[in-house]
Amino acid sequence: MKKRTYLDKPLGDTEYLLEQWGWWRMDGMGVPRYVSPLFALMRDNVPSEGGTKQYMVTDDLALIVDGAVARLTKRNQQMGDFIWFYFGAKQPAMRVGSGAGMSERKAREIIKAGVAWIDCALEEIREAA
Repeated sequence: MKKRTYLDKPLGDTEYLLEQWGWWRMDGMGVPRYVSPLFALMRDNVPSEGGTKQYMVTDDLALIVDGAVARLTKRNQQMGDFIWFYFGAKQPAMRVGSGAGMSERKAREIIKAGVAWIDCALEEIREAA
């Protein structure tokens, strides 16, 4: 499988942000849930190697990206699903396209269009920063 790279590409920063959001989402960081105090004590008392994962995205920014992906899915179901499967579920573009009955090239075009939509949706956040 080919490694995803984003340096020196148009919209590469937004694709990298979506990639980080996908890892954050897959680890369940954004899922609100109840954790009993006893379970937390048992979980934290086990020695582990490597410690916790470090993301290049904060919880606040990941939630903003999550909201932008949700708005895109509401506006254009197919494009939002493609972004979700490609970045959120880490599926290759070939699988995303074949699941929708289209070629990998067409799936990549739709994914790129979705990335551009997300980039525009996040522009007001960049301006505020």
